[in-house]
Amino acid sequence: MSDFWLIGILIAGIGLLLWLVLKLKIQAFIALLVTAVVLGLATGMTPAAIIDSITKGMGTTLGFVATVVGIGAIFGQMLESSGGAESLARYLTKKFGKKNAPYALAISGFLVAIPVFLDVGFIILVPVIYALARDTRKSLLYYAIPLLAGLAVTHAFIPPTPGPIAVAELLDADLGWVIFFGFIAGLPITFIAGPVFGKFISRRIHAPVPDNFEQATVSSSNKLPSFIQVISIIAIPLVLILANTATSAWAKAHQMEDHFWVEIVKFAGHPFIALLIATLLAIYFMGVRRGFTRETLLRLSGKALAPAGLIILVTGAGGVFKQILIDSQIGVALAEKMTGMAMPTILLAWLLAAIIRVTQGSATVAMITSAGLIAPMLETLRLTEPHKALVVIAIASGATILSHVNDSGFWLVGKYLGLNEKQTLQSWTVMETIIAITGGLLALGLSFLF
Repeated sequence: MSDFWLIGILIAGIGLLLWLVLKLKIQAFIALLVTAVVLGLATGMTPAAIIDSITKGMGTTLGFVATVVGIGAIFGQMLESSGGAESLARYLTKKFGKKNAPYALAISGFLVAIPVFLDVGFIILVPVIYALARDTRKSLLYYAIPLLAGLAVTHAFIPPTPGPIAVAELLDADLGWVIFFGFIAGLPITFIAGPVFGKFISRRIHAPVPDNFEQATVSSSNKLPSFIQVISIIAIPLVLILANTATSAWAKAHQMEDHFWVEIVKFAGHPFIALLIATLLAIYFMGVRRGFTRETLLRLSGKALAPAGLIILVTGAGGVFKQILIDSQIGVALAEKMTGMAMPTILLAWLLAAIIRVTQGSATVAMITSAGLIAPMLETLRLTEPHKALVVIAIASGATILSHVNDSGFWLVGKYLGLNEKQTLQSWTVMETIIAITGGLLALGLSFLF
């Protein structure tokens, strides 16, 4: 079968996926599986081979992602339920002062979203925004956009949030490098899309504090966990994973991979163990020590796994999609065509993610689908670990672009900030697009240095 025909089948398959999701409103998990099976049949794979690809793709992907996302969800739930997220935001806002509160909120969002989902982090911290806007009589957007920028950047760029975890696994990218570039690119992007743009847009759109603000009560600050405790627990998995990456590189350069202490650091720095350590500490210090009963801890853990389950299944279906592309030889055909296009891999990854994001709305689906398309190409290109990590950042950036009416985040932000559709497009949508474009450019620029 010619490369031209294989790529034509792939284009038709992407069209089928979008039709299933947009027109028929079929859940992304089912839509990805159906598309993968159709692609396999269309390329001449036997039914037995398709079943083998589904089993292999689902199994190899979920063996890692399910564990990390599941543990990370419980970790985030403990931070949320204990008041840790609120504690962090209140501490930073107090230290920075009201004049620099947008920067404090941007940093708060950036840190909170490491273990907590974006929508949950926003809902938790909305009362802080309301209080600041009421006291200063500024537009809600002056404070909300910086917080949302911090939340959105980390949600897309930095593991253990599900998006970058899933993409890194599909691309076989080292999480240490992803975290490193997530911080390098993420912090400047957060300040540009957050405080800088927030100051600009708040002068043009005055969003008042909702009338029901008094009902949005928050915990008293003396009952919240300390800032040091919260930031220490958040930092544990990141530090351990980064230490694993650095130690592995050093050991390889000095041919000391089998050294006892190297093995210990690599074990503790594996995402499974790093997150497990952080989660157990969070359960003890933010749960047990704060009077949570065993029944409460069990209920919170179960609550955390409910939304994580959907992400895990969609990621598994993305693994199946990727495996079908590899086994059907579509991935090889794409790689051969791409090498003749003279288009950087990072740019292609960004474009694919952006197109899928704008079309169907979900950033997670856009990240997983585009990663599935790019993964077979990377196997033939033999990129370095830093370069693969930058492809993850590029995909995450592209999948953030132009959030509009087909994205649930669009409506969530509009509802809590009292914005109409036009105002939400002018604020939230533009902020997301700034993150996407700036992230793509930084990923492309960094690729020339690493």
